Amino acid sequence: MNVLVINAGSSSLKYQLYDMRDESVLAKGKVERIGMDTAILTHEPAAKPEVREVSEILEHTAAIRKVLGMLTHPQHGVLERISDIGAVGHRVVHGGETFSGSVIVDEEVKREIRRLFDLAPLHNPAHMLGIQAVEANLPDVPQVVVFDTAFHQTMPARAFLYAIPMVLYRRHKIRRYGFHGTSHAYVSERAAAFLGKPYDQLKIVTCHIGNGASCTAVLNGKSIDTSMGMTPLEGLMMGTRSGDIDPAVVPYIMAKEELSVGEVSSMLNKHSGLIAISGISSDVREVTEAMEKGDRIAGFAFEMYCYRIRKYIGAYAAAMNGIDALVFTAGVGENSAPVREVVCRELTFLGVELDEERNRTGHGKERLISKDGSKVDVLVIPTNEEWVIARDTYALVSGGQVPAADAAAEKLPWRQPLDS
Repeated sequence: MNVLVINAGSSSLKYQLYDMRDESVLAKGKVERIGMDTAILTHEPAAKPEVREVSEILEHTAAIRKVLGMLTHPQHGVLERISDIGAVGHRVVHGGETFSGSVIVDEEVKREIRRLFDLAPLHNPAHMLGIQAVEANLPDVPQVVVFDTAFHQTMPARAFLYAIPMVLYRRHKIRRYGFHGTSHAYVSERAAAFLGKPYDQLKIVTCHIGNGASCTAVLNGKSIDTSMGMTPLEGLMMGTRSGDIDPAVVPYIMAKEELSVGEVSSMLNKHSGLIAISGISSDVREVTEAMEKGDRIAGFAFEMYCYRIRKYIGAYAAAMNGIDALVFTAGVGENSAPVREVVCRELTFLGVELDEERNRTGHGKERLISKDGSKVDVLVIPTNEEWVIARDTYALVSGGQVPAADAAAEKLPWRQPLDS
């Protein structure tokens, strides 16, 4: 079976086509600037030259039509006919408490995704556009949704609840959900396999460090805590997001600077983090380059960035009463040897001993970067969220089952009707 994986944004769409017989990628690409007459389609078929086209693509249905046309193109395509696509899998950011695993799309699933629009206003509506666009172009092809939040549904209440009036959780489901779950699940499982150790007997901290970043404590194969919260703003210092901040700062800034809720939200999400402190860029590569040239402010921003990551690793080692493995993944985690070096430098109290040579070589591969004899195994595991989506999609459509997280919220004693 061929499975098409879709990650739809508000004005963009990424795709990968898998042949599930050998799990090979037949083609991948993206559509950018949807809604404009200068939209860009970049198509990368396996063993063929990359194709780039600029044309008018005004909405997601047209974008999917364009992608399908490219996949079956006589010269640039990899399929003979559209009917060779057996299923479509979608990334969906927010599944709330409803979804603790991947599911086949039906009317009830679509209603629930819409109901969750308020929790992910920038993401879930865009994902729904992707689902509807596929329905319009491939009406008889089954679709599956894979949620970023699902892996974290095993968190206990002490980790996911905020210390605010309980009625706000009961009425509005205000709680920690966590994100990047597909990535954290994949790299933690791969780390166990790489080490040749039972996944359900390990204490692993996974660090998904990209422009958006999060850390997760994975205890015996289950997420028990994660740094992002109700939204992706909480937690680590990121490219443009502030991460953890005293909540009282928000009304204080609003009063002093006469900002609206929308303006302060934009500041914290789009104009904070690494770019705010460095004054240079949200890109770790550019900040690192400036630091290495002697820019003291860039050096400070870099140290602050790494410090926040190190602090969460220590917290999650405490949460699990130890740590067996530390995993770095995503754009920065996989590619920045300086970040990994500075993060690990002061984790020796946990038994982390980084090997300098291993840390700086072997780019793009799964590898151990700690010294032989280090009490904590430190690994770089390239993430592959698209493969997870393809795997789950294939399993569900073929009649198999994808293990769902044990949703801790279902066991809470206070989940009674509000009028009780």
